[in-house]
Amino acid sequence: MGTSESLLYDLSTLRAATDNFSEENKLGEGGFGPVYKGTMQDGQDIAVKRLSKTSQQGQVELKNEVVLVAKLKYKNLVRLLGCCIQEDEKLLVYEYLCNKSLDKIIFDPARRQELTWEQRYRIMQGIGRGLLYLHEDSRLTIIHRDLKASNILLDPDMTPKISDFGLAKLFSVDASFGNTSHIAGTYGYMAPEYALHGIFSAKSDVYSYGVLVLEIIAGRRNNFSQYPGTNGEDLLTTVGLIRAYNHYARWWRKSCGLRRRVVHTVDAVVATLVSVGVDLRSPASMSH
Repeated sequence: MGTSESLLYDLSTLRAATDNFSEENKLGEGGFGPVYKGTMQDGQDIAVKRLSKTSQQGQVELKNEVVLVAKLKYKNLVRLLGCCIQEDEKLLVYEYLCNKSLDKIIFDPARRQELTWEQRYRIMQGIGRGLLYLHEDSRLTIIHRDLKASNILLDPDMTPKISDFGLAKLFSVDASFGNTSHIAGTYGYMAPEYALHGIFSAKSDVYSYGVLVLEIIAGRRNNFSQYPGTNGEDLLTTVGLIRAYNHYARWWRKSCGLRRRVVHTVDAVVATLVSVGVDLRSPASMSH
């Protein structure tokens, strides 16, 4: 597993595994392309991401980057098994996780009842550990830039694993801090300085993580709110307003059944996310 050749998959093998990328095997679609479930001849289940045509990487360069990303092994990261670059296809092959993505659970009124508060805490902690590994402990400094519920996969033990963590690097956006004209994130999760001016750093991911923590606790998407009188504001705005008018703890306890320590956690997260002391000056130049 140390060279690009050992990480290469044959296109015909992946076509057979995914039934030629059939809709029945489609697991979802992200900013970089759709993902399909596949089953290899030996019975191994895999997830195949079919990259969009926007990647500017050459074949050799992409293979080299895949080798680097595939070496990142951590319990809270989805493992990249290899890639396929044939004809006009660029495919990434990942381990398959049976519980699929976190959004399928926390935003489903029935399924989210299956999650205990201890499980939610473990999920939040696991995501935080994975993010810390990417930012500080791995051999590569990787800014995710699209951390969200659908990019958190769950294994059979409900251990969270961050997916798509190398795609920004694979798409030639490998700086740990800088400016970009290619905004590769999801509105609702993006830090203001990134969404407005393309300024990204590890702090951008931490902002997204804060939004994700709120969603895990509330069981609601950031871009959707049913709280009376909020006129459909996003979750972050709603919680910020409730906090400001001292209805915060009462509403969260009533709607989510939260214990005191969870309310304190949300309070700290919201206080950070709604702070207005962020300098959003425009960058002098765009690097991408």
